[in-house]
This record gives sequence, C-alpha cells and structure tokens, in this order.
Amino acid sequence: MLNYDLYPWQHNDWAQLMRDPARLPHALLLTGEPGIGKRRFAERLAAWYLCEDPAKTDAPCGVCEGCRWLAQGNHPDYRVLAPGDEPEEDAEDSKAKKKSAIIGVDDVRDLADFVNLSAHRQGARVTVVYPAEAMNVASANAFLKTLEEPPAGAQFILVAHAARRLLPTIRSRCRVLPLATPDLASASAWLAQHGVVQPELHLAHTGGAPLAALDDASAEWLPLRNSVLEQISMPGSLNPLALAAEIEKSKVEPARVIDWLQKWTHDLVGLGLTGRIRYYPDRKEMLAKLANRAPRMLKYVERLQQAQRLAQHPLNVRLVFEALLFDYLAALRGKLTG
Repeated sequence: MLNYDLYPWQHNDWAQLMRDPARLPHALLLTGEPGIGKRRFAERLAAWYLCEDPAKTDAPCGVCEGCRWLAQGNHPDYRVLAPGDEPEEDAEDSKAKKKSAIIGVDDVRDLADFVNLSAHRQGARVTVVYPAEAMNVASANAFLKTLEEPPAGAQFILVAHAARRLLPTIRSRCRVLPLATPDLASASAWLAQHGVVQPELHLAHTGGAPLAALDDASAEWLPLRNSVLEQISMPGSLNPLALAAEIEKSKVEPARVIDWLQKWTHDLVGLGLTGRIRYYPDRKEMLAKLANRAPRMLKYVERLQQAQRLAQHPLNVRLVFEALLFDYLAALRGKLTG
C-alpha cells in the first residue's frame, strides 16, 4: 500500500513543483541523496496525477475512486519499473533484499505495452522508475525510445540516487528536480520523534539523510560495521584474509561495506588535509592516529570508486575484499600502485 504523505522536509520542494500544475512535464527526474525520501515524493506525485477529484489543487484528495484504487495497491494505470523484489517503501531505509540490482530490457519492453494502452480510468498512465540508474545500457536505450515519443497521458517519474549514471539523453528529456536534504535540526527532531538516540551521530554516519539514519540506528549489520571500522583503524594488526572472510560470511551486500570503507577513507583524508570529519565523528581519535598518512590515500579513494561501480555485478566477495584490504594497507604505507 502506498503512503504518499510528505516527509516534513519535503513541503518546500512540493510547493515549488506545484506552482503551476498545468505545466508539469511528461518526465520528471527526482535527484538527491539516498535516504531523503525521494520514492515517497514520487508516490505522492503519482497519486496526484491519478486523483480523479476535479477540484483537486496541489494534493491528491485521498477519497475518490482513483485514490482508493492506488491506496489498495492495484490501480490499473500505475506501474513501478524497478529491480526485482524492490520493496514498496523507500528502499533507502528498507532491510529487504532484491533478487536483481538491474532493471532489464524485458521489463522496459513490458512497460512499453502498458504505456501505449488506453488508460483504464480515462486519465493519466503513471510510471515510477526507481532507481533510474539501475537500468543497464540495453534497458536505458529501450526506455529512451518510450521517453522520446510518449503517448498522450503518459507520465514518467524517475528517481535517481546517482543521476550522473543515467544516459545524458535520458536526463536531457526530463525536467530535473533536486530534492533537498533537511537541515540538521529538522532531521534530528524527526529522528528523535521516532525514538532514535543520538540522532546527530546517525545523521553523520549517513551524510545527513534521515531515512538512512533511521536504518543506521537499528540495522542488523551494525556489529559488522563496528568490526570493520575497529579492524581497519589498527592497520598494524589488520588481517585482510580474516576480515574478508568475516564480511563474506555476514552476507551483507558488498556495496554497503564498500560504502563504509569510502566514508572511512573520506574522513581520514579530510582530517589529515583539512581537519574535518564528516561521517564518523565518534571515531575521531582512531582517525587522528592515521591522519598523517592522508596524502597517501588518494589512489585508494579511486580504487574504492572503481569497486563500488562493480559492486552490483556477480563477484567473489571474499576475493574482492581481500584485494581492497591489502590495497588499504599498501596505501597507508604509500606503496599503492596502478
């Protein structure tokens, strides 16, 4: 069942979008940090399009037949184009796992059939693409054909955590709406209302994203992250083979663990070069012991970026992290090459 109530920090962005509803584009690209509620915003816009109340202004009425069908999760003129087993609620804060990380070309072709049919309710046909960067080259090109010549009444709402990974031709055919990350006070207040202790710390861990911070406060993988950070903070005793085996055994998705390494390295470099920490203020003492090696870590930053780009592909988890952890030690010694 869809929940299209806005989060408190989204009202300004919604008001900006609804200044002139008659001029809304046929394709809107929502961008912003993971964990700020872009999927919820997209669902509300879909609900607005499908609301059948002739007197609606800037919000779906919630009581017409179109709104009821959508709330029940079976509106015939609404589709979500997403990787397999995508959870209904914001995937940024969901613990559910996906069978596939890719939106395939067959999914896009099935969508084309839906888009070109007449609307069942004689209104808009709405498609939410989430996350849009999950399309591979083949599916993105197939989707572009639909986007270039959309039938009347077809509305597309694309949600992207990393919009630069989209084809430039897809971006150019959408109006881009960057959604704001809330300020620290607002986000902390919202998390406190949801029972989160030390909300500022969890916001730091997630770069200020409240939904991700909510997940961060109670995630099942917290013990693994603590273990990883503890071990890489003491390179003299770090055993890459043992830690890689621990990561593999945990079954935590590689992209998440690589993200921890990226944030740790970001803070190490930041503290060494500018005196600033963004993600792990609770580990400042550990970072400070390594900060003098910050200039040596820039090649390792690039190595992690490469690993993150490949994280959604089939891989041998243990071998990947063995390599990344040995590279980490080499970088700290100033011996990372390539």
